[in-house]
Amino acid sequence: MSNSVNISVETTCENQIREIGYDGTEQYQPAPTLSESLAKCAARIDFSKTSLDDLKKEEKTAAAAEEENKDGTQFQESLWPWDAVRNKLKDALTEICVLSDVISIAKDKRYLVLDPLLEEGDDTKPIVQVYSRKKAISQAAQVLLSGAERLRNAHSEQRSRNVSDFHIELLRLRQNWRLKKVSNAIIGDLSYRTAGSKFGMSGTFEVTKAEEASDDDSASTSTTSSSTATNNGMQMKASSALRVIVPAELQGVAYIKVITQKDQEDLCTAQVNLMGHGPNITAQVGVWQKTLEFAQNVLFCKELFAQLAREAIQLQAPIPHVVIGNQIRATLLPNIQLIISLCHSTTFDSNQPAPINDHDHVLEHSLHQLLREVHYKNSHHPFPHPASAPLGPSKKRMLAGPMAADRETLLDMTKTQTILEQIIAQAQHIFMRKRTQYVLDTLARDVKDPQIVSHWNAMNSPTMSCVKINIVTHGYDAIGRTSLVIHVKERSLKCICRDGRVMRLSYEPQELRDLILCQINSHQISCLVSLARCMAWTVLSNSNHLGIGKVEPLGNASSCLLASPNGDRMIAVQIRCDPQIDVKVYIARSPRQDFFPSPLVPEKLWENLGGNFKEVKFDKIEGKSFLNKMEFLMASLTSNTA
Repeated sequence: MSNSVNISVETTCENQIREIGYDGTEQYQPAPTLSESLAKCAARIDFSKTSLDDLKKEEKTAAAAEEENKDGTQFQESLWPWDAVRNKLKDALTEICVLSDVISIAKDKRYLVLDPLLEEGDDTKPIVQVYSRKKAISQAAQVLLSGAERLRNAHSEQRSRNVSDFHIELLRLRQNWRLKKVSNAIIGDLSYRTAGSKFGMSGTFEVTKAEEASDDDSASTSTTSSSTATNNGMQMKASSALRVIVPAELQGVAYIKVITQKDQEDLCTAQVNLMGHGPNITAQVGVWQKTLEFAQNVLFCKELFAQLAREAIQLQAPIPHVVIGNQIRATLLPNIQLIISLCHSTTFDSNQPAPINDHDHVLEHSLHQLLREVHYKNSHHPFPHPASAPLGPSKKRMLAGPMAADRETLLDMTKTQTILEQIIAQAQHIFMRKRTQYVLDTLARDVKDPQIVSHWNAMNSPTMSCVKINIVTHGYDAIGRTSLVIHVKERSLKCICRDGRVMRLSYEPQELRDLILCQINSHQISCLVSLARCMAWTVLSNSNHLGIGKVEPLGNASSCLLASPNGDRMIAVQIRCDPQIDVKVYIARSPRQDFFPSPLVPEKLWENLGGNFKEVKFDKIEGKSFLNKMEFLMASLTSNTA
């Protein structure tokens, strides 16, 4: 290159400066050879020190001494660098030679013999040793037999007295309940904190050993009172080596009573507690099991009621909820209230009222499940995805951005229902379902023709049920049937007709009754049209909404006009709902018998228009149903024409 620059490269001074002349020249110490480096490294080895710490300390001291004596000793060279190594190897060789000489002398056994050290003992005869061993074995056998006899006696006494071992009872208690040792006491926990509960009431209990004196006293009292003791309202035998001390606020029997009430009349009830759930293991573990189960049941009921009371105060309902003492009142529908009461008694009363037979197990299961869901949400929080995302939002909200969710969807994600809101919704649905069942059963009982058949779906949700209604006429199932499906929700009904029409009804039962009666009218007219076509009659007109006549108090009147195959007979049918089904049938005949020609109508062909309609006494016609009577009527009119 034209613009090249000369660069001088010098090696770093790696060797030490030995001498500096008066003219400034430096004389470096020559680099050591490989043999000198090896000798220097070998000279640093100290065979007497094997620890790594000692070697490190030796290196530090050697480095410090080397720095201190750098000026005077760094230019002195030993006479022979392998001198220290030679001395150490010489000492090791000397020791090895001495050890080899000792082993060789001991091997020949001529000058040195190696014998093990033995304890000095007296010379005894073999028969004496046999007798001494026999005596020792007999003494050991006697000790074992006496111990076995004592154990057998203790076991028999324990079985006769029915007193269990403290440690065995404690082991069984630990298998079923949480225990820990605090100082010299054994403390247990009945609360649901490990499951996610945040209830503030303490659920601790203490486990102590039952004293013999107290056992004797309890045994004497039990013999005088038929050997039974009452604990938490349950009669059980007082025979246990453990004594469980439960806090005073957790003693007794507790349950939550849910009542749906209308004008001081109970419509639906449910009692919620933990008793009767899970396997009965009292006979296997001990009498303390019932005590702890009742105490935990009291804790569960108090926690559930406290949660419901807190939500009742916080909710902004149209009709405010009332919380008074141990009772919560919420309005479901007009004149219908939901009453949730906490019943807690510390004494067992044999005269207390028997449980109500109309028990709703679905509502009871929902209370258990909803409280468990609250515990689960308290202890299980959704993990952030990705890891840098904030804690708290659910997985659906995290996916709302990539999935392009709209504002309504985001608002739906933030809406949650409390336990009380869900229980109120379920209670409203239970009431609506019972009211719908009552209306359908009443109509099926009162309306004999046609028949109303209801099919309730077995797989329902706690807040929605489905019923399918079939309206059929006995003996004329093939001609036609009317079907509709009703979705029973919380405060409303959704009716889906066969033609696809959807009608939404309120909680008033009269609206459902009106709808069923209107469906009966349309069913009768549609089946009559199908029957007339089968019998070769002509359908002149039919209408489900007749606009003439007086105003109907319920629904609309339905009508149908039929003509015989020859056209000389006509039948007019009118069906009204007053509140029962009212059927009227009229007959007209042609040619008219009362037709006389006149100057205005001189031709006789006008007599075929038919005469006036005459009402038929429909009740007097033979037949079991409306279609059966109409079939007989059309058959008779057809035969008369022929």
